[in-house]
Amino acid sequence: HLHAVIGDLNLTAVRRRNRLEWANAHIRWRLALWRGVLFTDGSWFSVYRADGRQRVWRRVGERFADVNIVNRVAHGGSGVMVWAGVCYGQRTQVHFIDGILNAQRYRDEILRAIVVPFIHDHHLMLQYDKARPHVAKICTQFLEAENIPILARPAHSPDMSPIEHVWDALDRRIGLHVPVPANIQQLRTAIEEEWTNIIQAYVTYYVKEICCTV
Repeated sequence: HLHAVIGDLNLTAVRRRNRLEWANAHIRWRLALWRGVLFTDGSWFSVYRADGRQRVWRRVGERFADVNIVNRVAHGGSGVMVWAGVCYGQRTQVHFIDGILNAQRYRDEILRAIVVPFIHDHHLMLQYDKARPHVAKICTQFLEAENIPILARPAHSPDMSPIEHVWDALDRRIGLHVPVPANIQQLRTAIEEEWTNIIQAYVTYYVKEICCTV
């Protein structure tokens, strides 16, 4: 099968151990539990298609072989940062992040405005990575006050969340969008349209595929 090269992963011995410990801690989780998780993340989309995404043919067992891992600096070039969340049968709206996302903006623009209402409506727990704004005190205290259960994932582990596959699907759809985005505003419009057009069954498939093979 054709798989995405894993980017932005500096898999040190400590990070490998943390990933393994996290996987072992959740190895007995069944689909019924994973269905109750909202997987959230942000992703960069470029106006120009040469955005660093690559594909590689690999054999079974070669997922983390050095030849299949590319260390790179993310988010170069003209584009937009987008945040969203997915779960087994639903997804959030996309949220465009203009400028630097600090902890206060993350709390107000994403947690308060999107995450908390969505989780309360669908009775979910929240999964996010350990980026600084996410684990800042004002955010953790806010989530605790709102009674939001948390399922944090190990740092530097985007491949362990199904939303990464949804980002790839969105990226491919944007590449086929008519007209092809030629500026930031057209890119934002294409992202909103194509996010809505992704079939939910695709999202559900990757929740099952990734989570039930942790």
